[in-house]
Amino acid sequence: MRVRAVAATPSAPVVSCLLSALAVALVGGCAVGPDFKPPGAPPVKSYLPPGSTGPAEAGGQEPQRWIEGMDIPGQWWTLFHSPALDELISQAFRANPSIEAAQAALREADESYAAQRGALLPTVQAGYSVERQRNAVGTLAPTLSSGETVFTLHTAQVNVSYLLDVFGGARRQAESLHAVADSQRYELAATYLTLASNVVAATIQLASIEAQLAATNDIVSSEREALDILKRQYELGSIPMTDVMAQEATLATTQATLPALARQLDQTEHALALLAGRFASEQAPVRFELPVAGSAPASSAAPVTAATDAQTLSLPRDLPLSVPALLVRRRPDVLAAEAQLHAATAAVGVAIANMLPQITLTATEGGASTELAQLLASGNTFWSGGASLTQTLFSGGTLLHRERAARAALDQAGAQYRLVVLTAFANVADALTALRHDADAVEAGARAAHAAAESLTTIRHNVELGSTGYLALLNAQQTYQQAVLNLAQAQASRFADTAALFQALGGGWWNSREPALRVVPRG
Repeated sequence: MRVRAVAATPSAPVVSCLLSALAVALVGGCAVGPDFKPPGAPPVKSYLPPGSTGPAEAGGQEPQRWIEGMDIPGQWWTLFHSPALDELISQAFRANPSIEAAQAALREADESYAAQRGALLPTVQAGYSVERQRNAVGTLAPTLSSGETVFTLHTAQVNVSYLLDVFGGARRQAESLHAVADSQRYELAATYLTLASNVVAATIQLASIEAQLAATNDIVSSEREALDILKRQYELGSIPMTDVMAQEATLATTQATLPALARQLDQTEHALALLAGRFASEQAPVRFELPVAGSAPASSAAPVTAATDAQTLSLPRDLPLSVPALLVRRRPDVLAAEAQLHAATAAVGVAIANMLPQITLTATEGGASTELAQLLASGNTFWSGGASLTQTLFSGGTLLHRERAARAALDQAGAQYRLVVLTAFANVADALTALRHDADAVEAGARAAHAAAESLTTIRHNVELGSTGYLALLNAQQTYQQAVLNLAQAQASRFADTAALFQALGGGWWNSREPALRVVPRG
């Protein structure tokens, strides 16, 4: 038997009716439920409370100034002028699993939205079946016009169905999923921003620990020199042995702080390896240091540094300060919360549409024959067309409570959005005030360290001459030790709060060169 391909299409009357109904649904249909309107900018003019001094300039030995309206570069961390830091962040962007997870979540959301958009179009299905049958002609009327008892029946048909979106339920669902996809886009931007900020924070912490280690090692050298002086004076009989023993105890106490700092240093290096998406054994140690502020430690020995090849981080001098109205269009977490609010708004429309009648159009055309080649022969074709309307009359209150739940979820999303906005403004205010206080702390710390260094040098010289007692030396050593550690911590806080300001203002992701962020809508 010769076989040829057979195609079955709906007849002209069926197609005409279906297209007419489709046009009516698309043109005249409405979408029930509230329409989303993006929230307006908060009615505030400043990040800081009334009467605050305001972020005019952070002084100190390295003054910083705020520039209103200054845009944030996409790679804001390059303002610290450290190629090693830039490379660490590039490694993190390439290998950190959180980036891969956020990208996968975005692809999932995009595909879910695309799948829902398909519900707005008719569904077309083609089917073919073949059956071998034997008819009980002694009991039933002949199945075939020929009266044959045993035969093979070929059936092919095309089914077209379309759910008329009269009340916009499917469109609202697509709108909700589109908003969810937007939220995931902003979550991806937030992931990049958070990862870069964490790498910068860990780097600054590493440099701070390096500075504290260097200062502590230098203090140990100074205390050893003092111990040698006291031993010589004891040998001359000018001081009792208790003074020597007390200095030995002081030296041992200072040395005991070194292991804890070394442990913090190792743990911070491990954290950097984790952020870079590597195992700790795969990440080569990188050394960073903060710029020297204040006086060098008072010791005749050369200062002990953590690493001779450490990279010095530079403090950015010009800092951006976007207007409050622009912050809500730049912070990725605020934009993500707004997209979630949009999704919740559309979900209310979905719940309302589910309570209304559902209208479905169907059309079928095909052919049946005992020979495949005769499927479309005259008398072997069939077609049908129709419409159905379904209205839920009773569901135990399920649909009503689902609508109420959707409205409650909308209220929740609105409250969460307002909380995210308030948090964003608080973050900026915290960073601004912290930077002003950090500048004062660094300046005061530098003066204190310089004064303590000079005092220790003088008192140690007097002890060596025998004109000053040991107690004065002990107090001077403790004062100097606390001063240099305070200075190192104040410098680290200033660098960390500078990075926090860039993060609080949105991190400049809209200017990023990362390919994954180019598709993110620019707020």
